[in-house]
Amino acid sequence: MRTVTNLPYSVKEDEHVWIPLSDGTRLAARIWRPVTSENDPVPAILEYIPYRKRDLTARRDSIHHPYLAGHGYACVRVDLRGSGDSEGLLLDEYLEQELSDGLEVLDWLTEQPWCDGRTGMMGISWGGFNALQIAARKPSSLRAIVTVCSSDDRYADDVHYMGGCLLSDNLSWASTMFAYSSCPPDPALAGKRWREMWHERLENTRPWLEEWLRHQRRDDYWRHGSVCEDYSAIDVPVLAVSGWADGYSNAVFRLLSELDVPRKGLIGPWSHKYPHLGVPGPAIGFLQELVRWWDHWLSGVDNRVMDDPMLRIWMQESVPPSTTYQRRPGRWVGEPGWPSPNVRLAHFTLGVNSICLGSEQVEETPLDVESPLSVGQFAGKWCSYNAPPDQPYDQREEDGGSLVFDSAVLTNRHEILGSPVVNLDVAASAPNAMVTVRLSDIAPDGQATRVSYGLLNLTHRDSHAEPEPLEPGRRYSVSVSLNGVAQVFPAGHKLRVSISTSYWPLAWPPPEPVHLTVYAGSSELVLPVRPTSEPDLTPTVPFGEPEGTPPLATQQLWPGEQRWDISRDLVNYVSALDVVKDLGKVRFEEIGLNVTRRVDEKYQSVADDFDSVQGSIDWNIGFERDDWRVHTTTHTTLSCTPAEFVLHAQLDAYENGERVFSRNWHSTIPRDNV
Repeated sequence: MRTVTNLPYSVKEDEHVWIPLSDGTRLAARIWRPVTSENDPVPAILEYIPYRKRDLTARRDSIHHPYLAGHGYACVRVDLRGSGDSEGLLLDEYLEQELSDGLEVLDWLTEQPWCDGRTGMMGISWGGFNALQIAARKPSSLRAIVTVCSSDDRYADDVHYMGGCLLSDNLSWASTMFAYSSCPPDPALAGKRWREMWHERLENTRPWLEEWLRHQRRDDYWRHGSVCEDYSAIDVPVLAVSGWADGYSNAVFRLLSELDVPRKGLIGPWSHKYPHLGVPGPAIGFLQELVRWWDHWLSGVDNRVMDDPMLRIWMQESVPPSTTYQRRPGRWVGEPGWPSPNVRLAHFTLGVNSICLGSEQVEETPLDVESPLSVGQFAGKWCSYNAPPDQPYDQREEDGGSLVFDSAVLTNRHEILGSPVVNLDVAASAPNAMVTVRLSDIAPDGQATRVSYGLLNLTHRDSHAEPEPLEPGRRYSVSVSLNGVAQVFPAGHKLRVSISTSYWPLAWPPPEPVHLTVYAGSSELVLPVRPTSEPDLTPTVPFGEPEGTPPLATQQLWPGEQRWDISRDLVNYVSALDVVKDLGKVRFEEIGLNVTRRVDEKYQSVADDFDSVQGSIDWNIGFERDDWRVHTTTHTTLSCTPAEFVLHAQLDAYENGERVFSRNWHSTIPRDNV
């Protein structure tokens, strides 16, 4: 990334500003704005998240907020209530209190002498969610938003559930927030109240996982904050961004299709990252794109930003399987709208272990599969955070425990853009079953690179709100939507559809082993084909090289550790995935603060004993400056019986080496068709 210091405007930074709320709570903000805004007010852009503006996101924030400020905007980074240096309590994600606070923050911005009354919102992940959800409240000052790596649907397309199946990321994400919400404010800003604020957080912290597990179907808990419930509530322009290695790319397609406002979509090869920091590459000059977006919608500049294609995507070329990529080969493709007139749906019958690319008739044949629990160990994460390597590996071992359908060798290059669908005619041996469908690119040497996948809890076949148990042995017609993708299948390769009855540890398995019958001849693969003859629309301004302002100075005091280990004990038949993400100790030079962060994740099972499935997450976060030292440790374990989920959690907090707080939680939650 190219660092930029010569900006159109000189920038003033207010490192810590209190924003008062109507109930007396104060939120902590960091503000970058043009020096000239004292006398010449500018629009304000809000990023509103819980990840600690002074340390944990400080380096990332220092790259883009001063850059945008140097192009004529007041950039405001606010810690949510109860997070970072803000007062109050953070009790869950996207609560009504949080959204109401966000509206008050926007009102406060418009009252500042350096703001001209116009505002925008931007953010990645939680910040992207907030941009959508607050936009749906129609704040009068809001003119446009940018939502990166977020979702319009909190139940069907978020970290918690996928196709009605419980994701293991539900456990790991809940554990992350369990740890983050127990961290103290910085005494340098909170003053003598820091300890009181910290202990208030510790006393009220709880494992959010319990609440999320008590809502296993689509109910009002998930409908709250899901803007898909009423797309018409959003009446401002939207720029929606994601990456193919991210968990949230599907939302970009839906937002383009369903919103009735000026809108643009951008999907690159990236994981859960801003595109100017995007990995796998190529990263792009995303901050330049943001300047164009904000110039048009906040400053009224006629820069033809809306003349660009509605959707720009990175069409990925075929690659060998790998758990990490520095760069994905491909090209940028533009589409005039979504659904695109350039994409057609092609239907291919699933034959006896074959994908029929022609029009031949296939006799109906029952095919059976009962997958071992080990299928899924090479699945990677639901959402790639790119550290440690967390993308899917070679699928051949997974395919050994799956029902596999291969096409003939392709004689021509094929390109797809959108969400593949597999329509299945199935019967199951148990009332509760899941099906995983994977689409892979098979190279001439047999290597299998997963292109996309989808999950379906078969009790949710008709409704996520009202699941119904299966009648064992009865045939059902179900549709499994796979994640949207842009992918090239070269001549000489094959397509493969793989079907399994488990996908652990990416998703929690059903209560008992399931024998699934798939009827070849009456099942099919539907591909969104983009003919290679279609034109690749080009933007009015091509993407530039990634750039940003110089990052905040940090020093790595000791190195971190990244591990992703799969093991199988052939004596006790324990299969395990161990993940370590240790960021070592980092010093923030300007404020003299040292920060440590480490998480250890373990997912295991014994042979095909479905009662043995267990996930455990351990977090350790520490802060130190001079003679001030605090750290917290959290432990979360989720296991199950056929009828219940069993949750155990523990929180310990230490000040200067002495334990000052300790609490344990234990609960059982009935399984609800999961």
